[in-house]
Amino acid sequence: MKQFAAAMLAGVALSLSLATVADAKDKVIGVSWSNFQEERWKTDEAAIKAAVEAAGNKYISADAQSSASKQLTDVESLISQGANALIILSQDASAIGPAVEKALAEGIPVLGYDRLIENKEVFYLTFDNKEVGRLQAREVFKVKPEGNYAFIKGSSADPNADFLFSGQMEVLKEAIDSGKIKNVGEAYTDGWLPANAQKNMEQILTANDNKVDAVVASNDGTAGGAIAALDAQGLAGSVPVSGQDGDKAALNRVALGTQTVSVWKDARELGKKAGEIASDLADGKKFTDIPNVVEFKTPGGNVTKSVFLTPIAITKDNLNVVVDAGWIKKEEVCAGVPAGKVAVCN
Repeated sequence: MKQFAAAMLAGVALSLSLATVADAKDKVIGVSWSNFQEERWKTDEAAIKAAVEAAGNKYISADAQSSASKQLTDVESLISQGANALIILSQDASAIGPAVEKALAEGIPVLGYDRLIENKEVFYLTFDNKEVGRLQAREVFKVKPEGNYAFIKGSSADPNADFLFSGQMEVLKEAIDSGKIKNVGEAYTDGWLPANAQKNMEQILTANDNKVDAVVASNDGTAGGAIAALDAQGLAGSVPVSGQDGDKAALNRVALGTQTVSVWKDARELGKKAGEIASDLADGKKFTDIPNVVEFKTPGGNVTKSVFLTPIAITKDNLNVVVDAGWIKKEEVCAGVPAGKVAVCN
């Protein structure tokens, strides 16, 4: 009997152990996307999904289609579908607050993906956006160390827009203060939409009789809009323009010479990290147990637990970096580029 009882107890212990292992998997990771207008988000999504599934968990998602109100209902839907952790790319960092509070109240950990959510209980994962701004300004400044500068900023509803502009100003402040550079126009771009960026650039050009010598645009979409406005005035290629994200069209513009720099944030790396962290949080891991975590003081005075990845400035001189990394094919970078103009296209 004693042997039978011992065997029974061992069997129960084994069952409990297996149940615990099973419980650690099969979590649901919900992802709320602000939109898919930017080319890069599909790359991010593929990396997140792969990391979530590699951890034995299930990926579910919703696309807010650039609507802050839809994103609120999207998050509620993800919660009702049983999400054990949420990754949120916010359309509007303030408007998303009630949905975030609802998730936290239900014990669901939230990860703010690439865009800050002003809540100390929300984990923040992004690239160093101030450094992105610094890299953008440095590369444009190398080409045009004086003259009339225009600043095509991101969405006013996205804290990243101000992080980027802050980094840009760190680099350019001395030249602005000395009068070498004149800020002849700056504008936020609603929704980061290229069409809105183009309108902003057109207005700045009109206000300055086309006398704009450089454009610091905050991402590749806004850069594309600005370049379209410049092209309409015969200025594309003669005015340096910055961007970020490593969009294929932007990298081709870098090779063609109409865009000066695209700061590359490898979305595959960011997405993989997000999927891994969200899976860890769903399994009960604490913020402080996440590798490379740091404390970040937000503009709103909160202190969040964060992980920051390192961006890389891509210019015509190091386009091989993105080609060698398999981010883009050589023929895509070099489409329409005259022979001998850019090293990677030779």
